[in-house]
Amino acid sequence: MASSNSIHVAVLPGDGIGREVMEPCLACLDALSLRHGGFSFSFETLESGAVVFRETGVALPDEVVKRAVKADVMLLGAMGLPDVRYPDGREITPQIELREIFDLYAGVRPVETFPGSLVPLKDPRAAKLDFVLIRENTEGLFHSRMTPQVTGDEEARETMLITRKATERLADFGFRLAERRKARGRGEGRVTCVDKANVFAAFAFMRKIFYERAARFPGIKADHWYVDAMALSLIRNPWNWDVMITENMFGDILSDAAAALMGGMGMAPSADIGDRHALFQPCHGTAPDIMGTGKANPTAMLLSGAMMLDWLGETTGDEGLAQAGDDLRDAVRCAFANGTLVPFEVGGSAGLKQVSDRVLEALKA
Repeated sequence: MASSNSIHVAVLPGDGIGREVMEPCLACLDALSLRHGGFSFSFETLESGAVVFRETGVALPDEVVKRAVKADVMLLGAMGLPDVRYPDGREITPQIELREIFDLYAGVRPVETFPGSLVPLKDPRAAKLDFVLIRENTEGLFHSRMTPQVTGDEEARETMLITRKATERLADFGFRLAERRKARGRGEGRVTCVDKANVFAAFAFMRKIFYERAARFPGIKADHWYVDAMALSLIRNPWNWDVMITENMFGDILSDAAAALMGGMGMAPSADIGDRHALFQPCHGTAPDIMGTGKANPTAMLLSGAMMLDWLGETTGDEGLAQAGDDLRDAVRCAFANGTLVPFEVGGSAGLKQVSDRVLEALKA
């Protein structure tokens, strides 16, 4: 960091409701800095995304990248609009480019539910979920997205890439996370490799490397599941899991299914983490259909802010930052605890202001 108590945050609000949910997140972060003392935030807004592309022809300006690399951490709202696309039909997704530019190889998707929040599964255990899905962010099927292999008008091909380097660091990340969770009494100390090794040699290769790395973590259990079986298990018994690692596309799909277990995308936070840089953002998109209506749920953005504080505390050794992350997460739990705060996305009437106000009240109590 630039100094012992000043945290430079590159804020990329993006498009649609991304801009709306960012404001209460920054307000909560400022409230936490006042509550704890010892640290403060310097927020630098950097414009990129679909609107910027529509206006300038560039979705992620070079200057934005230059400014972001100087920051201590990145905080992103949401990017992309369905009616703004590249000439080949793909949506504008600078968030994927940022993963590649900053080598943010671990896409961390925590799944945590708490009393009072409305979840789809009726089993009482569904209100106490606590597991983490880690998506490899830099290769897999996404590797060829910028250079699709197209032949005439009859076919298009995409090539999946799985390398030893990417698999080793992803596995190590998962095992270290499982160790930390186990030490804090969260999870059984288990990492599951989610693959399709019975069909694809690339996944058999991934699984082999996974078990090679597992030998370095004797205190953590390692096992594997096929991705289709995991999709079934996320619906039938999601409380059975601790930490999972998987390929990019599989992770993209399973993380949305996991978000549903929490009550929807508006409840699901995420982090994209590398060895030197990290970016935190909600799992949801820009939702232009509710933009400006006040119906956006800021919870995922707030919980992403808590994840940012966790990471800052871990990387700097600052216990105050780590405690601030716990405090923000606890404030969200408190806001939903009595069951009266029900977001629009699950049939309730609580929107941006209602959720934000309740969380800020809990922080200031």
